[in-house]
Amino acid sequence: MQFLADESCDFSVVRALRAVGHDVLAVAEIASGSDDSIVMDIAFREHRVLLTEDKDFGQLVYSHSQPSSGVIFIRYPASARKALPKAVVTLVSEAEIDLVGRFVVMSPGRVRIGGAVR
Repeated sequence: MQFLADESCDFSVVRALRAVGHDVLAVAEIASGSDDSIVMDIAFREHRVLLTEDKDFGQLVYSHSQPSSGVIFIRYPASARKALPKAVVTLVSEAEIDLVGRFVVMSPGRVRIGGAVR
């Protein structure tokens, strides 16, 4: 599966997904400092699910109707950060097909897969 990790995404998630064979581009490596709408555009053009911890992407998708190939919005507090990489890898392995074109919110012990965002 292909992902684009926003600069807000913990880089341990990028490393964990790459380690199990996923194609993950990191904004920090390819377009550091890019505006959120540009990040969304890159993900959409390249058919990548966006990984982010920035709630502004929800507004871009829902309020501004910006096209998306899917978003995984990560809401993990500092006390649960250690479990984050494994939780994302598990989510992707268990629900891969359901993630494309959806807005997903994940928090410790809970994953909500929303409707299509295209």
